[in-house]
Order: sequence, then structure tokens, then C-alpha cells
Amino acid sequence: MRILFVASEGLPFSKTGGLADVVEALPKALVGLGHEVAVVLPRYRGTKASSVVVPSVTIPMGGTRLRFPSVADGTVINGVRYFFVDDPAYFDRDGLYGGAGGDYPDNAERYSEFCRTAIEIAKHVWRPDVIHCHDWQSALMPVLLRTSYGDDPLVRDIPVVFTIHNMGYHGLFGRDALDRAGIPAGIFHPTGIEFFGSVNFLKGGLVFSDYLTTVSRKYAQEIQTREYGYGLDGVVRGRADRLVGIINGVDYSVWSPEKDKFIAAKYSAKDLSGKHACKQDLLELFELPSENLAKPVIGIVSRFADQKGFDLIAERAHELMHEDLLLVVLGTGDRKYEELFRALAAAYPGRVGVKIAYDNAIAHKIEAGADMFLMPSRYEPCGLNQIYSLKYGTVPIVRATGGLDDTIEAFDIEHGTGTGFKFVDYSGAAMLRSVRQALHLFMDERIWRRIQLNGMAKDFSWKGSAAEYAKVYAAARTARGLPAITEAAPAPRNQKPVATSN
Repeated sequence: MRILFVASEGLPFSKTGGLADVVEALPKALVGLGHEVAVVLPRYRGTKASSVVVPSVTIPMGGTRLRFPSVADGTVINGVRYFFVDDPAYFDRDGLYGGAGGDYPDNAERYSEFCRTAIEIAKHVWRPDVIHCHDWQSALMPVLLRTSYGDDPLVRDIPVVFTIHNMGYHGLFGRDALDRAGIPAGIFHPTGIEFFGSVNFLKGGLVFSDYLTTVSRKYAQEIQTREYGYGLDGVVRGRADRLVGIINGVDYSVWSPEKDKFIAAKYSAKDLSGKHACKQDLLELFELPSENLAKPVIGIVSRFADQKGFDLIAERAHELMHEDLLLVVLGTGDRKYEELFRALAAAYPGRVGVKIAYDNAIAHKIEAGADMFLMPSRYEPCGLNQIYSLKYGTVPIVRATGGLDDTIEAFDIEHGTGTGFKFVDYSGAAMLRSVRQALHLFMDERIWRRIQLNGMAKDFSWKGSAAEYAKVYAAARTARGLPAITEAAPAPRNQKPVATSN
């Protein structure tokens, strides 16, 4: 099967969050299953391209305005072909989606052009059997395929699978975006992309795609509720028969203590001795005294935001630090939480280590050197750090929401089963109880080793998730009355990139 990914970011070229990790890893895993995969990304500042595939694509915007992006070739990496939509005026900027002053005011136009150019790539450059779009920035693609391009024989029947990585981000714009971004006015109504008088890109993806997926089974249920649906829960419930939750995988060639190039000593479930050296290295890195080596270390690697449960940590911070533990924290985000952790480090010298930064190498060191990993999220569509923690024998303490609930099994001391600690109520008291439960069992080396080994035995590699996505692609083709494809389709003969207009 030929699968075209369309996303606003993807490693190794661009990243602001977990979307980029998925857009790198899932195509690679699909290629491993025998599929052909290409990825379309914007060409942001600093992105290098090997050549120009199409020097000029004619893209209609609002009114009589036209834009002329080019399509650049990003070569082949891990068997995946990359293309870039290249329009420097739109994408050669300091940030991907915004700057210090907030989101860019022309984001509607930027990602409308991006989606239209991706459709032209599907027509003239790389013909897919199915298109896989991700989050609001690519959500206009299914909208346009079923409206503006609805009579185009080359693309009108291509099925679209749309993945919601975070329901909290809609791509919400004023009604004037219809004209500015060249969006068909006929779909601006309550059953289309209208949302309380505004234009909602995400809603367009939910309504017009053939199948919807999100990044965990639990989150697929949660986004159908008022609490987690952000006003679109009714729309999602209306598509529930076409909604599938598939947990994100992880790349164990990068995130495994047996292979990790960033950690002080490698180790495995068969020999955990290296974890002691990693803990010692972690304390040195955060300038915490080595005489505290026997104390339990709780690690945090996160964006500092209310969504991630930092309001709970703020509420119970001093009670938490009254326990016999060390805390190491890596992240950036809301200033109030950055200041909170700086204040904790000052109040509890030698017991709290903080680095206000994003640093991949340090993130690996925390996963390897900490004893526990805290993720008290208000909501968490999937989450990756708790899955990394399992493989490193670093026991997760999580709130039972979204992917955290799907991936972590509460430890049962009677049967010796489970991989971590979970709390249900979103409260500081519930979080603190789970932490205290973990600290209590940490004192029993035999029990703690059992929890570690249970987690290290789990397999959340991408291969299984990729196979589930392949089933969804097949279902999307069936839903459009298209024949099943049992093997990758050959590229169309004599198909040459051409400049196009619509």
C-alpha cells in the first residue's frame, strides 16, 4: 500500500512536540511491514532539501489571489520519502506556529496553502492509496478533497485517515479566514467547519475524513466526553463508529538502557547493576550530594503546564518534599512553574535539582538514573515518557487518564503483577497517596525489583501499532468502496512532476 503522510512537523526535520516523533517513527515502521510511505512537511527555516521536484505550484487562495510554492525533495530516510512545501514567506520563520507574541496571525493561510500543495503532490508527484493527516494543521486536506477537489478524478476517491494527537488544539480562526485561506464558504455551517461563529480546522478533519484515530484507546473514549472534548465531543460521538484508538509506539533502538548512548552505563533486565552508576551520574549532573544515593529519586521531564498536572505538584510540593526523597526536574513552560521549581531547589538544597531547558541527553539520563517517574497529568492523549520509564526500570507514578491509563498497570502486591502506581481523582491528595505508596514499597528491594522487571518486560514497539494503522487504512479504502490492497502498489508509469493549477 502507498501511504502519504501529511503533517506540520516531523523528525529529523522539525519538532515542537510528540507529533514529530510519531511522524518519524510510524512511517519507518510501516516501511518495515512492506508498505511504501512518503511524508509531506513544510520547509521551515534550516530544513535542507536535496533538489526541487516542482519549481512552481499554482495555489488559489481567497478571491483572485494566487500563491506559487515549490515542492522540494527531502530524499529518502529509513526507506521513507520526504517532500517539502517550500514557501519562504510562510515557513521560513523563527518558530513553526508562532513567536513571542503568540500564534502567527496568518496561520490559516499558511496551512491552507500547505494542504492544497499536498493535494497537488498526491496528484502529480507521488500517488497514494491512502492519505494520513495529523492534527489541525493538515485538517483542511480532507475538507478540500471532498469539496473543491470533489470532481477531480485523480484525487476525489483517495481515502483519508485523520489522527487527533491532542484535542485541545483546534486551529480556530475568525470567519474572515474563509476568504483569507480560500476555504469554501458552503461548508461554514454547524455540520461543517463552523464552531460558534468561528472557523475550526480540527472540526473539518473530524467531519470530512473517512476514519479517525487517536493515540490511545482511553483517549478515544475521553474525547467523546464534555470534560475532554473541548466542545467537539458531540462531533466525535457522531463519528464513533469510525474512531479507533491506537497507542503510540516507541523506538527502542533509541530508548533502551541496553543501547542508550547518553547514559553512564548500559544495563538490562538480566543485569540491573548499571542503573546504580546511572543514578550516581544523575546526582552529579544535578549537583546533588552522593551521600543521598540510597534515597529514592523521582524524575520529571515535561513541558510545564496545567495539562501536565503541575498545579497538583504546586499544591502539594512542600508535603512531597517532607518525604525522604530527591527530586530531579527537566523542562520549560509556564513561568509560574519554572519559578516553583527554582524556589523548591532553594528551599531544599541538596534534595531538588532543576534544569529549566529542553535537553534530550539529560532526558535520557533522568530515565536511566531515577527510581520513579512522575506524570500526574490532567489529560494525556498518549504520553511517551511513562513508556520509556518502563524499559529503564524507572517505575511510573501516573494519573489514570488517556495513554497513561492504557500503558501502566497498577502494581498488585498480592499477585506480584503490575508496572507502576496510578491515581484516579485529579487532586493533590490522590497524587501524594500514590507517591507515598511507591516510597513505601521502594523500601523492600525484592518487591521493587519485581515491579521494575514487570515494566522492563513490556513491549510498546512501533511494529504492533503500525500493523493496527494498516488495518485502519484498509478499512478506509473499504469505506470508500475501493478494493483492498494486499501489497504496495507500483508507482504510476511515466508520471512526471509538473507545474499545476487548480
